[in-house]
Amino acid sequence: MRAFLKFFTWPAIAGLLGAVLILEHWVWPPANPGREAVVRDSFRQAVASATPSVVNIYTEKRVSAGGSRMLNNPLMPIPRGVPRQRVERSLGSGVIMREDGYILTNNHVIDGADAIQVLLSDGRSAAAQVVGRDRATDLAALKVDLDGLSAVTIANSDLLSVGDVVLAIGNPLGFGHSVTQGIVSGLGRFGLNPGTYEGFIQTDAVIHAGNSGGALVDVSGALVGINSLIYTSTDGSNNGMVGIGISLAIPSSFAEFVMDDLIRFGRVIRGWLGVQVEQLAGDTLGEQRLLVRGVAPGGPADRAGLQSGDIITHFNDEAIDDVRLAMYEVSLLRPGDKLEMSVFRDNATEEITAIVGTQPDPEIE
Repeated sequence: MRAFLKFFTWPAIAGLLGAVLILEHWVWPPANPGREAVVRDSFRQAVASATPSVVNIYTEKRVSAGGSRMLNNPLMPIPRGVPRQRVERSLGSGVIMREDGYILTNNHVIDGADAIQVLLSDGRSAAAQVVGRDRATDLAALKVDLDGLSAVTIANSDLLSVGDVVLAIGNPLGFGHSVTQGIVSGLGRFGLNPGTYEGFIQTDAVIHAGNSGGALVDVSGALVGINSLIYTSTDGSNNGMVGIGISLAIPSSFAEFVMDDLIRFGRVIRGWLGVQVEQLAGDTLGEQRLLVRGVAPGGPADRAGLQSGDIITHFNDEAIDDVRLAMYEVSLLRPGDKLEMSVFRDNATEEITAIVGTQPDPEIE
């Protein structure tokens, strides 16, 4: 009889305990429901992980003070040693990319600065030196001499999708480390700054002056972009008002590529084909194509046999969808890489192989 009761009792007790657990977690209300909901939906861990890697940047620039009534008064002698300059101060943000002190920010944050000061989230500060700048992407690499730096975890921004939740961390309007939340609204935004290399992440996370150069992170706190721009109208259609909810960030994968070159070479080494092209609308084959308008004499395309009037349909067996995107991808190639091109010429398709060259640096020329 005891053996029978023992056999029957333990399963009953186990079942009772399971029922209590189910009731406690899914049926009975928690003792503090509001607190539990806040913790469950919080991004605190992501913010805690990323914030030590985000810095505030303060710059000073000496500019010409211009004329003043006192100094321009012919009856008032100009005292010796009176400066005709004033100091402009501005602010921005940056991201610690490496533990040995390399920081990435926007070029416009530090452009022309005579002094750059970096403030960490732990209260430490240090003067920063410019390692390299790239106007074409509006990125700049800085270096500080501090120990115990927390480098950001870098995510693969190529894996982002529209609708993903993102957080913007930076120094808006000088308020220090602030966080806003949004979603990815669009990817690969081109055509915003003609003549530059783009491919922005569009988000609706609120950013202001001072957020430039700060971090755009995912829900784990990993870097997916460098906050750079707030879109505004340039055609007067909305009276110059800011495009609310249209914030733009440079993808982390591309930003890391630029930073590595700035650290190694002081500038970005870009692939160069040496062609001037324009995009053709879809034709009978239903493809976007590039019409070659000009070929740089002695350039990679010229040496490969490309001619004005040729129509390029594919790069490395991939159909061309957009002229800006195609040339952007060429710029990511390294000098010496091979580029296979499918070219339509004289009603026939030819395969041409070009050896990518190095794009001339406009700041050196």
